[in-house]
Amino acid sequence: MNRILLGAFGALVLVTLGLFWMQGRAQVEQAAPPPDPEILAEEEVEDPNALPSADVGDLEGPAPPEASELTREQRRFFRYDRNRDLKITRNEMLSTRTNSFRDLDVDGNNLLTFEEWAVTTANRFDEMDGNGDDELTAEEFATSAPARRPARPRCNC
Repeated sequence: MNRILLGAFGALVLVTLGLFWMQGRAQVEQAAPPPDPEILAEEEVEDPNALPSADVGDLEGPAPPEASELTREQRRFFRYDRNRDLKITRNEMLSTRTNSFRDLDVDGNNLLTFEEWAVTTANRFDEMDGNGDDELTAEEFATSAPARRPARPRCNC
């Protein structure tokens, strides 16, 4: 019985809110009428397509801000410092590793078992072992190096 009364009350509240919303929307749509064309024709307008201009004389605007060049170590630091408080918390440090962890966690239970790690490692070894002799040469091991990003050309603006 309480559910029925509560449902009826909720429906009544929603209908009331809908009515207020429709009335408010109707009032918004009743905007001011457009200006009378006769009044516009009486006003002198030099050229409607002319761009506005201003005499700035000897005024000078503020100097643009100077951007300091960050060192490589500062850029690396700020990749971890997400909230820019100049401190790296444990969560900020570990946040960059969550995607790698999720890739290893096959069953998705947020626990990395030895089997999950071993299967991933064995598969990676098999991918690197090109000739299938269960031994990695220096050339085969070099294929596991992370791909370097090509250097972006600097803007010559």
